[in-house]
Amino acid sequence: MSLAAEIALAHRLADAARAEILPHFRSGLASEAKGDATPVTIADRSAEEAMRRILKAEVPQDSVHGEEFGVEEGRSGRQWVLDPIDGTTAFLAGRATFGTLIALLVDGFPVLGMIDQPVQGERWLGVAGQGTTFNGQPVTTRSCRELAGATVATTGPQYFSQQEGEVFMALAAKTDHKRMVMGGDCYNYACLASGHIDVVCEAGLKLHDFAALVPVVEGAGGLMCDWNGDPLHAGSEGHVLALGDPARLEDVLEAMGGQG
Repeated sequence: MSLAAEIALAHRLADAARAEILPHFRSGLASEAKGDATPVTIADRSAEEAMRRILKAEVPQDSVHGEEFGVEEGRSGRQWVLDPIDGTTAFLAGRATFGTLIALLVDGFPVLGMIDQPVQGERWLGVAGQGTTFNGQPVTTRSCRELAGATVATTGPQYFSQQEGEVFMALAAKTDHKRMVMGGDCYNYACLASGHIDVVCEAGLKLHDFAALVPVVEGAGGLMCDWNGDPLHAGSEGHVLALGDPARLEDVLEAMGGQG
């Protein structure tokens, strides 16, 4: 499958997810708790089902890994990773900071990623070796001359263990912490790729949470890694850093005390 065809397929997947999600936004939709206590709705499930139908019809040889329906093995060495609504809590609260995440992994590493915000009609596309685009136009991260001037973001303190929270706050203390952003899920990474946020720090992420983010952030000139500074891949444990300016990596790791 050509790169152009893969990109076109990702767009069709995002369009299909949008069509399932939008009718439910701010509709008073009910939710239920999954085994890990996170919420799920019919919008999450129907959006993933719509994307899976397209993949089964067009690339049946590829593996599919989705948040709601698990892994369907393939035979091509390629894997599509889907998170129909990253930020279901925000979705249920009527906040348009959630997104649909679509990634293509080859041999375990993300080579294509898409962040789609259905309500606002915003779509970021990252492809290995290419520049990231926002609604078809190039975007870049911003430079950050010193960590003390950085804006740091995370989805919320409730996702950190006590030790992880201490590491995050040690980092935040070295940044412009009065401008710290709480909440945002995948939208924080999209904003970082567009040059509005400098650092995102999170823990407990799963493959479907971070796979699509890597090509988007790195294609915009940023860097994604784990808390040790190592590249993210299918076996990563979920301690995730995103930096708009890769030159600040050593500063960030030092502020975190080398905690991985």
